[in-house]
Amino acid sequence: MSLHWALICHGLITLTIVVSFLCGQWPIFQGTPISSIHRFLTFGAYQYMLRFIGAVFGDRGTNLILSVEYYCFDRPNPILQLIYLAIIGTTYYIIVKTSFSYIPGYYLSEVHRYASFLAVAVGILLFLVTSFSDPGTVKADNVSRYLSAYPYDNIIYTEKECPTCKIPKPARSKHCSLCNRCVARFDHHCGWMNNCIGERNTRYFLAFLLWHFLLCIYGTIAIGLVLAGRLKELQIVHVLTVYYGVDNSLRSLAPYVVQWLLDAHNTQILLMVFMGVVSLLLAGFFAYHANLCLTNTTTNETFKWQDYISWQKKLIEARASTAALKANIAGMTTEGKPRESKCKSFFRRSLLQDTEAIVKKNVYDKGFFHNLYEVVFPVSTRASFLHTKSKSG
Repeated sequence: MSLHWALICHGLITLTIVVSFLCGQWPIFQGTPISSIHRFLTFGAYQYMLRFIGAVFGDRGTNLILSVEYYCFDRPNPILQLIYLAIIGTTYYIIVKTSFSYIPGYYLSEVHRYASFLAVAVGILLFLVTSFSDPGTVKADNVSRYLSAYPYDNIIYTEKECPTCKIPKPARSKHCSLCNRCVARFDHHCGWMNNCIGERNTRYFLAFLLWHFLLCIYGTIAIGLVLAGRLKELQIVHVLTVYYGVDNSLRSLAPYVVQWLLDAHNTQILLMVFMGVVSLLLAGFFAYHANLCLTNTTTNETFKWQDYISWQKKLIEARASTAALKANIAGMTTEGKPRESKCKSFFRRSLLQDTEAIVKKNVYDKGFFHNLYEVVFPVSTRASFLHTKSKSG
């Protein structure tokens, strides 16, 4: 029984750490232990480790760690790509060793031996395509076409030159310091892909997220059916009810069935939990990026809009403070006049706030179908884009 509780505690601790690391900065977790764990994992633990290494090994040890940090986080490297391949390869290997001996079984036919391999192969293919495809590099010979394809909105994008590439900077583009290039319709730099996600490969990135979500769901259900088949083939329920006198009800049978599964198939249970958690995370990432694509927004632009709205709010607050100061001065100079009622002053202030409401106007959002079309068929892959090149050249 201690093994069962150890497995349960292990799963809960793993789930807490994963959720804290990936989602701890979300507003819903502010002020909770999840947020505290996130801060410790992303900042506190590293700082404590640096202090410990500095105390034990001196400056040489600290400089070595900082060099490793620079290689891992401040320049392109394949570390996370290798970790992804190790995770998917190891997971599939464990599934083959622990579950393929029961396929074909009571619920699954032999076709799933080959279907699972094909599904994993497609996932790796999407990973490679996303990793090594051009995200939409802006160069001197195509910058004029990107400038015409993405006009400036003069809100979050204004006409300027990239100080590194020394070329005009099209709207929606960004210079990636890791890849050292300007990327059209820049979304973010993905460490897992060791590549930027931009105009030309956003479609592959979305396909990667969706396919791996479905792959985890498929794996979870398939292993569940393998275990259900084992219950049927070994007649576990029949044995429990006939030979051990357990009542034939779900409430009575469930503890014994779970105990048998944990004893006989604990590896498959852990795999199901792992893939279930990963599928939830992938579903969240896919939903977030799908929503961005359907509103023709990028991750980079969400931060730009946040900065713009924050700046506008500060301007409104400054104007309100200035107006209040002027009103106080005017009140001091006109003490003999009757004072304005609080009700009238309140409604005047409310009207001022309404007229100065911050409006987020995304000029690139042209409707559901047009936005989807722009992601699936990027601007730079269309004949009109190439035609512009021939005309300008």
